[in-house]
Amino acid sequence: MNKKVISYGHSRRQFIRYGALTAGGAVLAGPYLLRGQNLNSRLNIAQIGLGVKGMSDAQWCATENLVALCDVNSTPMDNLKQYVPAARAYKDFRELFEKEKSLDAVDIAVPDHNHAVIAAMAIKLGKHVYCQKPLTHDVSEARLLRDLARQYKVATQMGNQGSAADGLRRGVELVQAGLIGPVRQAFVWTNRPIWPQGLERPAGSDPVPANLDWDLWLGTAPARPFKEKWPEAQLAEQTQLLHFSPQHYHAQFLQFSPNVYQPFNWRGWYDFGTSVMGDMGCHTLNWPFRALKLGYPTEVEASSSGMMAEMYPNSSRIRFEFPAREGLPPVTVRWLDGGNTPPAEVTADITVMFGGISSSGCVMIGEKGMMFSPDVGDDEFRVFVKLKDDKEWAAAPRHEGAKAIAQTMPRNAFDNREPADFRHHKEWFAACKSGRHETACSNFEIGAYLTEIILLGCVALRAGRKLEWDGPGMKAKNAPEAAQFLKREYRAGWNI
Repeated sequence: MNKKVISYGHSRRQFIRYGALTAGGAVLAGPYLLRGQNLNSRLNIAQIGLGVKGMSDAQWCATENLVALCDVNSTPMDNLKQYVPAARAYKDFRELFEKEKSLDAVDIAVPDHNHAVIAAMAIKLGKHVYCQKPLTHDVSEARLLRDLARQYKVATQMGNQGSAADGLRRGVELVQAGLIGPVRQAFVWTNRPIWPQGLERPAGSDPVPANLDWDLWLGTAPARPFKEKWPEAQLAEQTQLLHFSPQHYHAQFLQFSPNVYQPFNWRGWYDFGTSVMGDMGCHTLNWPFRALKLGYPTEVEASSSGMMAEMYPNSSRIRFEFPAREGLPPVTVRWLDGGNTPPAEVTADITVMFGGISSSGCVMIGEKGMMFSPDVGDDEFRVFVKLKDDKEWAAAPRHEGAKAIAQTMPRNAFDNREPADFRHHKEWFAACKSGRHETACSNFEIGAYLTEIILLGCVALRAGRKLEWDGPGMKAKNAPEAAQFLKREYRAGWNI
């Protein structure tokens, strides 16, 4: 397989190993795509969204039967059609659903603001759904998709692919078995954003590229003029505002920083993305969410480097308070981004052992000790343990206390030599075929719950005050003005 990578947007490690991308539209290695085609016993799948993550998903879906492609940008679709000539091409997902009568399932990898409207239509048509993280743009949409999946009894999976990793599942088992004792504090951090945020919208407009349907790209969001590049002065301002070293930028991302919206920089805009919380929270918070059995928080409070009219800030700190649940004590979970990291007293032992603090990570503090992962959580997942009597950290598989704890979670049944992303898809394929929808580890019953919690961080940032949260009622008891950030008004002509 050709493993050369020429980036067309956000790239992940598995793309480097398994895909080839070209400027203007990703092209994946032909043989890998073709080997899954025209097999009648396999699922008929449509890939909706062919940006960088969509191209990655397309190669996994092509191991089944990739019958349709959909993207508002014709360039990646034309490139991919070279390798799946039998797949029918669409710009508008609504036309796809109208015409593709043999469709079994869809994979959705479009910007956040259009996740829910596509997923809801698919579910109502009885199609199985794989949807990229964060599952939705709004809290209310996450709950809606969870309820629709229950009602229509389809197999679902949210694309936080690290859920397929044995390491993450083992990390959950160790915490729940009490290896570090009751946990009352957890810290999660990331070096992102690695795209422009904290800026004012650039003035003026640019011609819409011939290959892009801008109106369809906007979808549910309010209309606005297309703008291709950031003015150099604003990008210079962005660089000065960074709260972390430029070395933390992944080289693949740097070349895309001038773009205002496409192919990746839409994440920082209120109308389209969910900022760092949405981008990474479904990965980095996945471990504590599962291990600590987190339900709805009772308080959410955020601070930031400064909110803007239309964009998220360069850095933020968000505190979630969770009440006692299922015999577990109350726990405080702190989210840190944009170069913010846990207090030095929390990470002192980590810094000594690992020579510094990782750019992303999670640490849980229990009565008997600590557990730490330096990994993002989007692939394989390493866990380290240090109990109070231990002299140093030990990888969980080698820690004597961990060795005695039995396996309680089922493991992903597919070849662990494959990337977690592929195994996560395979788990969903199997759930679609077997009818045992609960076997998809991030089905919407779980994925929607995690998404709701994460998006509350975005709501707290935008509301600008502490939220006293009523989870079942889906409202801030002390801040009715936060309701506008829980559920958007869609643009005319777009609805669920």
